[in-house]
Amino acid sequence: MIQLDNVFKFYRTHGHLKVVLDHISMDFMAGRSYGVLGVNGAGKSTMMRLLAGTELPNGGRVRRNVRVSWPLGFSGGLHPKLTGRENVKFIARVYGQDLRKTIDFVEDFAEIGAYIDAPIMTYSSGMLARLAFGLSMAIEFECYLIDEVTAVGDARFAARCRIEFDKRKRNSDIIMISHDMTTIRNYCTRGVVLAGGRLFEFQQVDDAIELYKKLNA
Repeated sequence: MIQLDNVFKFYRTHGHLKVVLDHISMDFMAGRSYGVLGVNGAGKSTMMRLLAGTELPNGGRVRRNVRVSWPLGFSGGLHPKLTGRENVKFIARVYGQDLRKTIDFVEDFAEIGAYIDAPIMTYSSGMLARLAFGLSMAIEFECYLIDEVTAVGDARFAARCRIEFDKRKRNSDIIMISHDMTTIRNYCTRGVVLAGGRLFEFQQVDDAIELYKKLNA
C-alpha cells in the first residue's frame, strides 16, 4: 500500500502558486491497479514522482509498505557521465540485485550494442529510453509506476516491451498515467482523477474516464 497522509504539494513560478495536491489523504491499496487521469498541467507527473519518492511534498507524508518502482522509463536517476553498464551496476547494488543477471538482462533487452559501455550523455533519447525501460524491467517491484510510457522504439521493440510488462503485471500492482483510455481500461481496476489539487477516486474506471472527459471538454 502507498498512503498519502495530508500531502500538500505546490510550486511557485513567476510569482504564481501552483497547488498540485491540496492536503490530500488517500490509500493506494495493494491488490488493485489505478489509472490516474487529469487534464494537461494538472500535476499528474508530479504526483507520480511523490509516490516514487523522487520528489518530496511541501507538507504531509507519503508512506510506502511495498517495493515501489521509479516511474517506468524514468532516466533522471542515471548519471550522465557513467556508462550504461556502470549505471546498471549502481542501480542493481542499490536494490540488492544480482549484478551479472541484471546487466545481462538490460544488455539483451535494451539492444544498444557497444553503447552499453559509453557514457549515457552520448545516447540518443531513444537509446536512453531503451536502457531505462530495460532497467525498470530487470528489477521486480510490487508496484510499478507508469507515466505515459508503456513502450519505446520501433514496433518490434514496442511488442517486446508489452510482453515483458505483461509478465510483471501478473504479480504486481500498477499506478498508471495515460491519455489512452483503452490502455487505462486494459491495465487498471480503479480510476483516479486529479483536478484542482484534489483527487477523486472511483471504483469503476469508466466513471473516472467520464469525469476526465467532462473536464477535458
